[in-house]
Amino acid sequence: MDDTIYVPENILQPLFSASKTSSLPKALESLIEIARGTVGRSELASKNVLPTVLQLCHSLSNPACGDLLLLSLKLLRNLCAGELSNQNSFIKEDGVQIVSRLFSCITFASDMNYGIVRMGLQVLGNISLAGEEHQRAVWHQFFPLEFAKIARVRSRDTCDPLCMVIYTCYERNNEFSAELCSDQGLDILTEIIRTASAVGFMENWLKLLISRSCLEDSHSGLLFSKLCQTGASGNGDDIMSRVDSFVPEQAFFLSLLSEILNEQMRNIAVSNDFALFVLEVFRNSARIVESFSQVKSGLPTGSADIDVLGYSLTILRDICACDGVMGKEGSMNTVDLLLSSGLLELLLNLLCDLEPPALIRKATDQVQNQEAEHSYSRKLCPYKGFRRDLVAVIGNFTYQRKHVQDEIRQKNGILLLLQQCVTDDENPFLREWGIWSVRNLLEGNVENQCVVSELELQGSVNVPEIAGLGLRVEVDEKTRRAKLVNVS
Repeated sequence: MDDTIYVPENILQPLFSASKTSSLPKALESLIEIARGTVGRSELASKNVLPTVLQLCHSLSNPACGDLLLLSLKLLRNLCAGELSNQNSFIKEDGVQIVSRLFSCITFASDMNYGIVRMGLQVLGNISLAGEEHQRAVWHQFFPLEFAKIARVRSRDTCDPLCMVIYTCYERNNEFSAELCSDQGLDILTEIIRTASAVGFMENWLKLLISRSCLEDSHSGLLFSKLCQTGASGNGDDIMSRVDSFVPEQAFFLSLLSEILNEQMRNIAVSNDFALFVLEVFRNSARIVESFSQVKSGLPTGSADIDVLGYSLTILRDICACDGVMGKEGSMNTVDLLLSSGLLELLLNLLCDLEPPALIRKATDQVQNQEAEHSYSRKLCPYKGFRRDLVAVIGNFTYQRKHVQDEIRQKNGILLLLQQCVTDDENPFLREWGIWSVRNLLEGNVENQCVVSELELQGSVNVPEIAGLGLRVEVDEKTRRAKLVNVS
């Protein structure tokens, strides 16, 4: 042990005795290994080792003690992993305050200190798992100032365990939920998202935290606005209406929401507020991206504006896939709310404004003797897969919803969707989503089937846009029902 580091004998001797060693580093390493198992933790609890380790941590505030402090915190983490007697002892011996004082004594400027903070947060995470009393001790000591300070550290080492501690404390506590959703709490979440956007994340705690606070508690709009560099406070709707460009952190946030919703589609009740927030983001991003040239990559593209457009679209796709998802009790069905808010019309207009897929252009030019080339001065897809994503939302929108099927017919969208049933290098899986959309459009809808049957020629629909592309729409002579089939 370094001679410059003084540790009182009343701390050293219990540790030496429990570990059967005479060196502090070796004692800590040995006890860490013992505390990895349930039996070892219980044995060390019976020897009352934890209070001694807390005293050791309290005496190691000198910057030269970094290695020993890291080992001490690692031992505390192991001792508190599911061992209630140690968890209770930690609270009784003011362990939360001791960890807090350690954090205040170090500067967040080195990998060693990041490791110390990470280990300290893991200790607090294990303590929080013990129950409400322990969660209150952690929350009242660290919220909001200490949490905010750690959230501003741009390190994955600290971001992951911070999310664990916050989520564990507030998951089932309505009081803490309200505080996290206050302005101070949302500022903490904003910094966490900025950190994760800059350095990434490895564990699922961030997703759990965002899922609870944004998808279930509907605070996405405020967080999204706070992430904008020019909109750190104020009313989210006002900021949204003034936005002229998005920032990378906002794109990252939407990518997280998209991932979470796609993974937990059947387990998350999406609120109406969340759906309307995403629709507003999509509407604004579509307006902004109008002036952009095509990007030759899929999401993420590196352009915040285009990525916001794409991720808001994929979120809408998955919202519309949740058949029957309801908002708050007694409110309108979420999908119907999106319909009444103009989403379907917006999607059809955007799809109609796009230059047709290459195979459609080729087929149409052949039929019309090249005269159609002058009509294709329309917009390009802003990213690879944009057309597919538009069609996917429409397809999910239409599934077993006759009123949506009818609206597509009334807006002359049937032929437009037929044109999407093709392979397109710029839009992977466009053909599959196109077929899905047309099947949903025709299923159980006699009026839509009649529109297709009017194009019938000798038992099949004569649609130049899909002729010779491996597909056709056949109409059964007896039932007059239309369906997509392969030519081969």
